[in-house]
Amino acid sequence: MTDPKTLARRNLIVEALRGAPDANTTTPDLHTMFTPSSHREALAPDVTVVRGARGTGKTYWAKALTDPVLREVAARSYIMPRLSHTEVLTAFGLNGGDEPVFPGKRAIASLVQDFGKEDNLEPKDLWSAVVLMALKVPQVVALDSWIERIRWTARNGDAYESALRKADREAREQNKTLILLFDDLDHLHSERRHIDLLLSGLFEVALELRLSTTALRAKIFVRPDMYDSAPRNFADASKLDANAADLSWSRENLYGLFFHQLGNHASDQAKAFRDSTEGKWRFEEGRHIAPVEVLADQKAQERLFVTLAGPFMGTDRRKGHTYTWIPNHLQDGLGRISPRTLLSTLRKAAQITAEAHATHPLPLYYEAIRESLSHAANTRVRELEDDLAWAALSIKLLSGTQVPMEPSNVQYAWSSGGFSAELRKVLEGEKAGSGPQHPDSPVALLAELETLGVVTYRTNGSVDLPDIYRLAFNIGRKGGVKRSKV
Repeated sequence: MTDPKTLARRNLIVEALRGAPDANTTTPDLHTMFTPSSHREALAPDVTVVRGARGTGKTYWAKALTDPVLREVAARSYIMPRLSHTEVLTAFGLNGGDEPVFPGKRAIASLVQDFGKEDNLEPKDLWSAVVLMALKVPQVVALDSWIERIRWTARNGDAYESALRKADREAREQNKTLILLFDDLDHLHSERRHIDLLLSGLFEVALELRLSTTALRAKIFVRPDMYDSAPRNFADASKLDANAADLSWSRENLYGLFFHQLGNHASDQAKAFRDSTEGKWRFEEGRHIAPVEVLADQKAQERLFVTLAGPFMGTDRRKGHTYTWIPNHLQDGLGRISPRTLLSTLRKAAQITAEAHATHPLPLYYEAIRESLSHAANTRVRELEDDLAWAALSIKLLSGTQVPMEPSNVQYAWSSGGFSAELRKVLEGEKAGSGPQHPDSPVALLAELETLGVVTYRTNGSVDLPDIYRLAFNIGRKGGVKRSKV
């Protein structure tokens, strides 16, 4: 019979991580708010661009920053007094409210057709109009359509600058910084060239705010590949890099988040978990804060994780250590792992253990962890299909093959699978996400896939795939993790 404590700990993992797969639709709360040290710079008011891959926390922080209570907790956790004196307005994103100050995707698709025509409108004019709407400038708010607002802004440069000076002065008088927040930019348009131009205009407007005002700031959450591909041929564009930060997650941060979620669940099991760890947790600002050993010490973290999953991914060390095996197999080609992927994998492993290995003496069985990897891969590929449908298509056409393979074999699989025709269909769909920069060049496509972390190259020049993508498309690798049949 399984120890009741093991069953309780297994149930804690399932329940505490319940919201992990739905991070975009889950509202941040005080109990589960986690503040990794590596994210401090991203929240600084003067940082204009925050780069983060899918699932790294862009939307989480965008939502948290608009919540005065959570923003204050972040300010104190990061010892950032200026963040306590900020007001954050959503200028574009999921958290725009009932009456957003920005146009929707269909409106943007229509507006793009007017750029460069008789009015000489540019993407910069669109974002300038959004800024005025966020600042509630009466002349702009009173207009009935976005094309009218954009035209008014483009024709009234003096009024635009006057409105910025007024808002800047009022913010300074109130001793605060006003942050205009931009998120959910992945689906601005189905064509990559239009996304690039739209982002270029946004970056230009945001940098102007940074350089021309004291108390007005923009904060743009964006994927790294989108940031890199947007042209920056405007004045002082090089200064944008100096005002950018990345949402990165180290292995210690990821496990620290996992333990934080377990320790902050509203249950007796969470208290028992806190009592079982090295060091003493402290209760602060409505949440339990783990000791530094649990948050940042690899050896202490591994000792704690071993109590949940055992030391090895088999009967001995030859199959790998659980603490390192999991992140090693969840990372993409750039070594990145999203916290959502890690948490959903561990939750699935706990569920599989409960359903198929209920008598196992530990909360997580190594075979269940191995099986959960395919679940994680399927989830990650669905995200890839949402963000970069063309990239998912390119790997799907390799189904049934084995890596590593020569680049010429990849290109042959694309050609025989009708990649060009299928790519056109994908890019015409409403949910295509952003397209490739050079859709007609197989060499450029492979290079872009490498930049995105979807493929990697061996030292001999052959193409390989990280498990997080390989398993979902039934692509083999000699000696690699097998796809689960569950």
